[in-house]
Amino acid sequence: MTSYPTPLARLIQELSKLPGIGEKTAARLAFHLLKGKREDVSNLADSIGKLRQEMGLCRQCFGFSELNPQSDSETLCGVCRNPERAQDTICVVEEPADLLAVEKSQEFKGLYHVLHGTISPLDGVGPDALRIRELLDRIRGGSIREVIVATNPTIDGEATALYLSKVIKPLGVAVTRIARGLPMGGDLEYIDVVTLGKALEGRREI
Repeated sequence: MTSYPTPLARLIQELSKLPGIGEKTAARLAFHLLKGKREDVSNLADSIGKLRQEMGLCRQCFGFSELNPQSDSETLCGVCRNPERAQDTICVVEEPADLLAVEKSQEFKGLYHVLHGTISPLDGVGPDALRIRELLDRIRGGSIREVIVATNPTIDGEATALYLSKVIKPLGVAVTRIARGLPMGGDLEYIDVVTLGKALEGRREI
């Protein structure tokens, strides 16, 4: 990046640190900003600068939430504050981005709990490193009837789901797993055998 002027090279280097952004893409973004309106660039810089100052984690579900501007303390997110959400069902996800993905489906009307990772013995990540204790506290202290485990269909995601089932069921709460199957518009001949097998396993009456 030595061929770029120093300010431009600095921006490209920082943009390259973003996931999925290589040097070429970072350079295109930098040139776009350089050619754009000063006001737009200033607004972008201001938004980035305030992101970590104004955003935190919900103190109940540990998803993203705005910080209290008066105390900078973590507050409840919009979902946890909504009294119309089903208070007896919790959907457990790995990361805050997963919570947003489920919410976009507009199919789930209950509450959430974000683990912030999965159990991964090979990486030295055990249950104590996740927000599992807080989940159990919520179950013990409330009227939860069902916990839906929506971890990803990976080895670590499956291990986490099994562990959660093991520690939650003794509390008298139903533990369910999201179905895994065929995508809409997909052709059977192109579906991998694991996905097809899980689709058959999770079949239901119509």
